[in-house]
Amino acid sequence: MSSDKIPTSGGESLGQNPFAQLSAAGLPAASANPPPAVVSARGTSAAERNRGRVDVRRETGGRGGKTVTMIDGFVGIGLSEKEQLTKKMRAACGCGGTVKDGAIEIQGDQRENVARILREAGFRPVMAGG
Repeated sequence: MSSDKIPTSGGESLGQNPFAQLSAAGLPAASANPPPAVVSARGTSAAERNRGRVDVRRETGGRGGKTVTMIDGFVGIGLSEKEQLTKKMRAACGCGGTVKDGAIEIQGDQRENVARILREAGFRPVMAGG
């Protein structure tokens, strides 16, 4: 065995703080107010516009040949907001729909209308499946 191996126990410290020589002289004071949100041309802030990816797909299995549009993959929104989105989608598409097991079901092949509504709400709809 060789005796020139590097120990991996992690017991040794750096010996000095690399940031000790830095000072706050010349830096502006921190403000108590956060910077204003960047507003896009549509009038919504960038934080509202990036709410994550959701999958939009068409399904017929287990429904007697009837087609439904499934929307799932929501992250960080509750049941009440999903119900509000469902209500908006039902009104825009002129059909029925519900929230089941955390996913939104809209009757019929309504993928384009649903994707438009999701984009307006700040989500990034991704068409999945056929």
